Amino acid sequence: MALCRFAYFPRTSTNPPILPLTNFPYKLTNLPSLPLLIRQSPLTTTPSLRCSQSSSLPSMEAPPEGYRRNVGICLINPDKKIFAASRLDVPNAWQMPQGGIDEGEDPKTAAVRELKEETGVKSADVITEVPYWLTYDFPPEVREKLKIQWGSDWKGQAQKWFLLKFTGQDQEINLLGDGTEKAEFGDWSWISPEQIIELAVDFKKPVYKEVIAAFSPYLQ
Repeated sequence: MALCRFAYFPRTSTNPPILPLTNFPYKLTNLPSLPLLIRQSPLTTTPSLRCSQSSSLPSMEAPPEGYRRNVGICLINPDKKIFAASRLDVPNAWQMPQGGIDEGEDPKTAAVRELKEETGVKSADVITEVPYWLTYDFPPEVREKLKIQWGSDWKGQAQKWFLLKFTGQDQEINLLGDGTEKAEFGDWSWISPEQIIELAVDFKKPVYKEVIAAFSPYLQ
């Protein structure tokens, strides 16, 4: 997979204070150089909120054979910070929301659905997309684990990435999601492009670099 040049962006001059977590047992560790704004997700659901989408986005070719079809969501706030959340099943691993595409489902529809299922967010506008598939391979131990979990043996995932702008309030974010799926995340934060690369698991870093490079005009 050819890699695009990764564009780095400076952090803001002041960083918000870290807020204590009270309900989730998963805490930030080993991140002294990465000041993060962490907020606990509310345990109550929010009222139904609007999620609008852009009218026309570029098409794409078929994903490579042997890879599970997947969408990735780069959600940014008005300050151009990126939403990231820590996985419950992988200590100290942070990522952007992602999820599988259902049979016959349009990738953009899947992205909006997955964002709501994983974060409870409905107030978001689809800005643009990466007009091609980005792939990563599973490490052997991860592939074996997912083979049991999914009942299918995939080499890795072929991802269609979308950039969405968050138009709601932070209180809307709920890591219990919309209640249709098991919770995947423990903590969340708005972080910089540099941080999302540094906090990702190693086998996802090349894809994350390409995503940030592709969306860099919207992150400045």
